[in-house]
Order: sequence, then structure tokens, then C-alpha cells
Amino acid sequence: MTKEATVYLVEDDDAVRDSLQMVLESVGYHVAAYSRADAFLEDFSTNMAGCMVLDIRMPGMNGMELQRQLNMRNSILPIIFVTGHGDVPMAVEAMQRGAVDFVQKPYREEELLGKIQQAIAADAENRADLEEKHKIIERLSELTPREKQVMELMIEGKANKVIAYDLDISQRTVEIHRARVMEKMGVRSLAHLVRMVMAAEDGGSSAN
Repeated sequence: MTKEATVYLVEDDDAVRDSLQMVLESVGYHVAAYSRADAFLEDFSTNMAGCMVLDIRMPGMNGMELQRQLNMRNSILPIIFVTGHGDVPMAVEAMQRGAVDFVQKPYREEELLGKIQQAIAADAENRADLEEKHKIIERLSELTPREKQVMELMIEGKANKVIAYDLDISQRTVEIHRARVMEKMGVRSLAHLVRMVMAAEDGGSSAN
């Protein structure tokens, strides 16, 4: 994880924000609190890890608009919306746009803390998957064009002699390229190689 897991609290009500920050810090969370959505947006980085607790109704940029802005910036930071009773339809719409959960005011602290714990755990897992995917892509970029050709045919399950015929090279040359592919990708089995390539191509959650 690039940065310490943090609860990013965006709430315009000073008393609510200060009280919730105190509760979160009392149970060991690192908290960054903001009174305005645009202030958070100014600080935003895709390296931010943890989760957001975001009020829907705020003066200026509201929570829904901040979510839209973050989606445009490819944020994967989980968002938990805090809503009033009349905001539930908005919260449902927000979840359709990627928010992970919402709590209604007045909420029980235990309920919110449970949702935060789940969101931070999910964020850590997502970031680990992305980090693994980036490593795989980096390894793939180190393959030569010929090694990539051989790898693609390996993944299709073709035998060395068939690959040699398809690429019009000797079987011994295929064996050399095959060994280099396995070495550069850091795998010992074809099954592992297939899973890695699938993870890089379609965002699969595991390359193990």
C-alpha cells in the first residue's frame, strides 16, 4: 500500500465532524477531516488508501458531485455516504455509481465503524490486486516480440513442435524462448502463466 490507510471524513457540520473524528481516532484510525468537498478534491491523489465517509448534502459541491469528480479521476477509494432520511434515493443512486455503502442519520457509531472496517479491508485488497497486476504488466513488457508470440501460443496450449511450425522456427528455438518466458514472468507452470496473463488482461483478482 502506497500510503497509510486513512479515513477521509468530509462533513460540513463542525460538531458532527469533530465528534466523529474523535471517535475514529479513539479506536485507532488515522483521520483526515474536511469541511468542504472541494477542499478534499484539491488534496486528492490516486495513492490515497483507506476509505471516505462523505456527507451527501453540503453547501457548494455536494457529496454526489464530489463522487462524480472522483470517478472522472479514476479514484478507487471506497465511499460510505452519510445521509438524512430524505436522501436515501440519492444514496441508492450513489451506490449505483460505485459507493460501497451508506448510513442514515442519526446512525449508531458501531454501525458506521463496522462499515468503515469493511471498506478499508476491501480497499487494501483492491490495491494489492492492482499492484500485482502492474507487476505482471511490467514483466510482460520485458518480453521480446518473439517471446510474446511464443507465450501466446503456449497459452493456447500448443505443443513446442506446433509452435515451431506456426512460427517457422526450430523446436529448439521454441524451447529457448519458452524457458525465457517462464523465467521473465517468474512462473514455474503454464497454469500460473495463464492466470497471470488473464489477470493483466481483464483485471482478474488473483495471479497466485
